[in-house]
Amino acid sequence: MSAINASGESPLALEKSVSASNRSLPEIGFLRLSQIIGNPDASPPVPAIIPIKKTCWWDGVRTGRFPQPVRLSSRCTAWRVEDIRALVHRVSTGVAP
Repeated sequence: MSAINASGESPLALEKSVSASNRSLPEIGFLRLSQIIGNPDASPPVPAIIPIKKTCWWDGVRTGRFPQPVRLSSRCTAWRVEDIRALVHRVSTGVAP
């Protein structure tokens, strides 16, 4: 039986969704929050790289589990693709932060 992680997904399910999303990430650049946690209401829907809710994401940023954002302007927050790739690798291999 597989364990369930904090997002409520099994590590195998998360690894499959992450590896599919990881192939479509740009080499360098920034990602907005909706690109990381997904937005099913968008047209077309944005699939999640990390399938968790917004409050869980911000709690993880505050506690250091997830990468710190970069302020691109006073109203625009983003995350480095490199930091998200490192997070995906860390989650899929089970390495603690």
